[in-house]
Amino acid sequence: MHIAARVVALTSAVLLTAGGAALAVAPTASAVSRPSQCQYVWNTPHNAKTTAAVNLRTGPSTSYTSIGILSRGTGFTHYCIAYPTGNNWAWGKVTSGANAGKWGWVYYNYLTL
Repeated sequence: MHIAARVVALTSAVLLTAGGAALAVAPTASAVSRPSQCQYVWNTPHNAKTTAAVNLRTGPSTSYTSIGILSRGTGFTHYCIAYPTGNNWAWGKVTSGANAGKWGWVYYNYLTL
């Protein structure tokens, strides 16, 4: 358990024991959990760039909603891949450009290391 999480847990316990209000804490970026669709997880994240304009999607196929368009050369760090219909999709975080900070799926053929 991270130190920050321990502090939050301890503070919450003290407040509740003392009759204080409940404490709500938003998860940090590092707390984003890997989607269940991941079929292969890299040992270390892969830093890549997009080779063309490509959709960032909520799931690993074109049937999922686009949550942004990544222009050519956008940084994307991917952590796992899925190949639901024989096509590879990478899940990760956008690291540059207008959608920096968003998590989602990108068609793997549009990424280069």
